[in-house]
This record gives sequence, C-alpha cells and structure tokens, in this order.
Amino acid sequence: MEEGSVFRSVLAILQWWGFNVTVIIMNKWIFQKLDFKFPLSVSCVHFICSSIGAYIVIKVLKLKPLIVVEPEDRWRRIFPMSFVFCINIVLGNVSLRYIPVSFMQTIKSFTPATTVVLQWLVWRKYFDWRIWASLVPIVGGILLTSVTELSFNMFGFCAALFGCLATSTKTILAESLLHGYKFDSINTVYYMAPFATMILGIPALLLEGNGIMSWFEAHPSPWSALIIIFSSGVLAFCLNFSIFYVIHSTTAVTFNVAGNLKVAVAVLVSWLIFRNPISYMNAVGCGITLVGCTFYGYVRHMLSQQTPGTPRTPRTPRNKMELLPLVNNDKLEGKV
Repeated sequence: MEEGSVFRSVLAILQWWGFNVTVIIMNKWIFQKLDFKFPLSVSCVHFICSSIGAYIVIKVLKLKPLIVVEPEDRWRRIFPMSFVFCINIVLGNVSLRYIPVSFMQTIKSFTPATTVVLQWLVWRKYFDWRIWASLVPIVGGILLTSVTELSFNMFGFCAALFGCLATSTKTILAESLLHGYKFDSINTVYYMAPFATMILGIPALLLEGNGIMSWFEAHPSPWSALIIIFSSGVLAFCLNFSIFYVIHSTTAVTFNVAGNLKVAVAVLVSWLIFRNPISYMNAVGCGITLVGCTFYGYVRHMLSQQTPGTPRTPRTPRNKMELLPLVNNDKLEGKV
C-alpha cells in the first residue's frame, strides 16, 4: 500500500473515531450533566440537523450526487427502514440516559449475534458453523459484562438490547428493501432522516413538551445548553459524512477492526470523563466481546471471498459498494 494511501486511511479512521466518540460523550453529557432527560427530543434534534445537513451537501454544495428514488419506493421501501431507524436511535439515547457509555457500547456489540439469529429464525438463512462459533465470545463477553456491571440498570439494559434488535432489523431491511439502489451514507440520511423526524416529532412534543418547558425555566443557562444540544446534532451529521469517507479509504476488514477499536476508545474516554466504576471482570467481559466481534468480521470477510454459488455459504458483500447499505445502517446506531 502506498504511503499516501496509508496516511489517508489513518486520517479517515481517526476523524471517524473523533466524531463517533464525541457524539456519544456529548449525548451522555446532555442527559447527565445538563439534566436534559428527554431522549425523544434529543433524537428529533439530531434528525433535523441530519436532514438539513444532507440537503446542503447534496442539493446546495453538490458534494454528492443524488440517488433518485421513485416516490412509490420512498414509502414502500424507505419509510419502513426509517421507522426502524428511528426506534434504533431512540433506544440508543434512552439507554445512554440510564447506563454508562461503556456498558451501552458493549451491549451494542451484541448486534452481529442478533442479526444472525434473526436471519436464521425469520428468513431461514443458513450460516456456516464458523459464523456461529464466532458468536460464542460475543455472547459470553456480554453476559460477563452484564453480570459484573456495577452501574447496572434493567431499563437501560433492555433499551440497549432492543436497540441491537432494531439495528439488526434495519440492516436486514437494507439488504432486501434497498436492492437495486447503491446507497451511500449521505443519501441514506437524505431520505431517512426527514421520515424519522416526521415519525418522532409528534410523540416528542406530546410526551416531553411540558418537561422541556419546565427544564427551560429551571435551568440556570438554558440557551448555552441548547447550543450544546444542537451542536451534538451537527456533529451527528458529520459522523454520517465521515462514515462514507472511511469506507472508501479502507478495506472491509480494516473497517471492522477499526470499528471495534473505536468501541474501546469510547469506553476509555467515557471512563476518563464520567468516572463510572468499572470492575476488572467487567473490563475483561468488554474485551472478550470486542475480540469476538473482530473474529466475526474476519469470518464474514473470509466467507465473502469464496466463489459465488459455493454450496450452503451465506450471501455476504463481496466489495465495498455492496457493503455500503449494510455498514451504513449498522454503524449509524445511536449517532444520528
């Protein structure tokens, strides 16, 4: 690999890590330090910022070409994904309100397992035994982390766990509903974020409107807090833009490994800021989970290199363009 290509890959990964960790920490800061305990409204702000950002990138600056989707397909294909996408983001923010970032990020690493199980149960899809074997350390690490979590909260745990199911459902829907459309991360946000804003706007207003008004009156500096909240929305959109850059600057294997290392970075940074207690066995469980996720990504990559039509081999992306819809949806969890 050329020196310039290596530098570009490293730069892409670092800016992706930076946006990702910053968004997660800011969301936790909003819920814990600003006492803005309204996850629906925070998610809605993120969707609004992402809708505006995607429109500016595609329509105004023309940095990305618009992928034209038929009006019928927008409702038949994209709206169902947007609904699940919305649930996924809300559950991620709800879990951040009740459990530490380290625990939430570890649970989100359970997504490969829920994806495989859902495809096996619902779609009757066959998976190589190596795929199932790679899930053992993921499940074992999650169980160890959950049992030894010192700040365990059942509601936050369930929100994060169901968020994994929503992420898996979204990934599977992307594979089937977006067939024929080679979406990138910006076009995905361009079409899905407005739908998500529409879906979430009224519930956020009805369920959290009065609470926000009370918070606004009681908070010593509400306008400064609102700037932070909207800044997190802007950074969430920047994160989506950075995903496209990192996918095109690295290989699928590098992206997988970097994604798992990103979780470790988020856990470390969150501990340095919030100082949530982490036991030794809890850290070991988190490490086992990340190793399992890396092994899972490696196995999927090895199977994807097999000749198409190999008997009883699961269909996996064979290049980065095919990987885009799956990775985009998988890596947007809790960040838009």
